Amino acid sequence: MPEPFRVLQAKILRQPGGVPKMVDILSLVLHHDEQAVLCAVELALEAGVSTNTHVLNLLHRLLDGKPTDQPDVNPPAALLLSKEPEANVRLC
Repeated sequence: MPEPFRVLQAKILRQPGGVPKMVDILSLVLHHDEQAVLCAVELALEAGVSTNTHVLNLLHRLLDGKPTDQPDVNPPAALLLSKEPEANVRLC
């Protein structure tokens, strides 16, 4: 098994219900190119999100040709907060 799969497996198996989640990821190679699945696993590890749903999302983006990374968003000055909101925790 390629190293990224092993790294992901170690992370996923520490989560509740990790075995079925890892099986879901490994079974993706039955329906998709192994290199595409491997690439999705590597991207998920780089993002620090080790979940089967994230790997599946990345895989579909790769297969659809959609970008897997999004550009940084810089809001216009008109949308910046002039005063940070404060939490009101008083009971009414």
